[in-house]
Amino acid sequence: MSYPPQVYTGDGGEISARFRPVDTPPGVGTAGGDAVHYLATTTTTRGEFGLYRVEMSARAGGPRTHFHKTVSESFFILDGTVRLYDGAQWVDARQGDFLHVPQGGLHAFRNDSDAPAQMLLLFTPGAPREAYFEGLSHLADATDEERAAFFDEHDSYFVE
Repeated sequence: MSYPPQVYTGDGGEISARFRPVDTPPGVGTAGGDAVHYLATTTTTRGEFGLYRVEMSARAGGPRTHFHKTVSESFFILDGTVRLYDGAQWVDARQGDFLHVPQGGLHAFRNDSDAPAQMLLLFTPGAPREAYFEGLSHLADATDEERAAFFDEHDSYFVE
């Protein structure tokens, strides 16, 4: 295995790092305490990955079993307990636990506990997940056809 092709072709490096303070407001948030923080988006990483911090309130639930055709998704639990489904079984993941789901891998997650939880979500390669997170709140009044088109556009295929 080798390194990928060069992206930067200069000789001296450049000032291009981006710092995000912890008190930066989330990209998406609800009154109930659920939030998605955009740590590194596809735009800022030039399509390499998207990294998000997800805050889940107690008993927040989560998406049904689904898969992605174009992106892998990885979960790293920062705090609390998040139930992760790896396609075969549900696991109560705790601080420090990690799950990687390659393209096509069945998965789901939810917070069934009585306490809040936080996790990192990593999508590779990068995809415009911000539009997905922001669009979820508009699905309540959507028709079945509109909902299906939204999920198809955002590479989310539900199996239950």
